[in-house]
Amino acid sequence: MTALQTRDYPQLTLRAATANDLMTPNPISISENATLHEALALLTDRGIKATPVIDDAGRPVGVLSTTDLMIHDREEVEHLRLAPEFYQRADLELQSGEMLGRGFQVERVDYTRVRDMMTPAVFSVAPDTPAERVIAELVNLKVHRVFVVDDVGVLVGVISALDVLRRLIPGDARRNH
Repeated sequence: MTALQTRDYPQLTLRAATANDLMTPNPISISENATLHEALALLTDRGIKATPVIDDAGRPVGVLSTTDLMIHDREEVEHLRLAPEFYQRADLELQSGEMLGRGFQVERVDYTRVRDMMTPAVFSVAPDTPAERVIAELVNLKVHRVFVVDDVGVLVGVISALDVLRRLIPGDARRNH
């Protein structure tokens, strides 16, 4: 026998009956039409690793993660033009006729949309799905999160592995109720 086989582990009880009990309601999401720059700002500012991508009707169409953004950045090859040693007056004039001031900078703008970089897989459950089935889906699909959608497919929540862990309590929950 190994140490794992002889050691007594405390029982953990799940304090949730349905997906509705497990989910984080009204999750932070992003439009499929947003730019990757906007997505990066959202993920960074909110301190999250991934977000549901929704269409104009609020239905989930995919997931965008920091990994998706890193892959895009790695695959994006940029060849910079050599900067001239001096600029002609015409080089410093915008199409509007306005002149650029001293110390100007030119930013490369990436027009890639979230829909072009997201993972287009959507794993979803209804709010009344039994909690045990939700956990089985997370494990069987080998995913970190599933979406909770209403009867017309609109995103109403998200369930992550961390949400499941938060609902685990030590001991026999029946004794505590």
